[in-house]
Amino acid sequence: MSGARPKTLAAGVVPVWAGGVLAWELSGAFDAWLWICTLLGALCVQVATNFFNDAVDGKNGADGALRTGPRRLTGTGEMTFVQVMGLGLVFLAGAAFFGAFLVIERGWPMLAIGLPSLFLAYGYTGGPFPLAYRGLGEIFVILFFGLLAVMGTVFVQMGAWPREAVLLGGQIGLLSAVLISVNNFRDREGDALVGKRTLAVRFGPKVAAAVIWLEIKGAAFLGVAWLAMGYPLFGLASLPVLVIGMRIIWGVLTLPPDERMNRLLALGALELVLFAIVFQAVALLF
Repeated sequence: MSGARPKTLAAGVVPVWAGGVLAWELSGAFDAWLWICTLLGALCVQVATNFFNDAVDGKNGADGALRTGPRRLTGTGEMTFVQVMGLGLVFLAGAAFFGAFLVIERGWPMLAIGLPSLFLAYGYTGGPFPLAYRGLGEIFVILFFGLLAVMGTVFVQMGAWPREAVLLGGQIGLLSAVLISVNNFRDREGDALVGKRTLAVRFGPKVAAAVIWLEIKGAAFLGVAWLAMGYPLFGLASLPVLVIGMRIIWGVLTLPPDERMNRLLALGALELVLFAIVFQAVALLF
């Protein structure tokens, strides 16, 4: 279903995927059942967030006639606000179900990560302080789809908080934020009309383009820090980021803010997946 935004699900899969690889590399052990629960829980949170975003943005008019991105269920009238919100709640319940197994295994730290994640799935665009409408979307993604997702995955597997998980979470968080930043860059004119004050609306296209540049370059050059961690070859995962990232940056600087920018979102998802592939290949081969 388009409301789940399947093309963006790499942002939910990659942190758990790469976090599991890192935990195996550091400890030599891997619990497949706990990893599956972590993955399904993360995906349920992301899909719930996407449905809530669809419903709230559609109700607020943010997905109106000026929108050039993929079609939305509420904004186009394919489904009602209540129906889309209901789908979001179903997936939120799924996240709570899978998260319960993690709480049983690892205790209160999983609650400390899980409960805010469940709340902010709606609070990203809804509630009294919607993050996406306050220009905090990128920070939310870096924190929850990067740092906490990777660190939580590693903790579930190892029962520890190694510093390597912080580095990996930072890289993946920045790459995931590229998806939000490109989306907001494309939609800035329509967002401004309905009071959705993303970074692109608040500071204009030049600053928004600079943010995308910083996210990509920051994720790539953080790879150098793997030298200090004693895993220098993990820095090779930055190579696809440098190559594909340059194409994304060029597109942001040259393409008009219309449907042609949608291909940059696909490139952003590909960038994330290739990062994880190279990261896993290094762990397996070396």
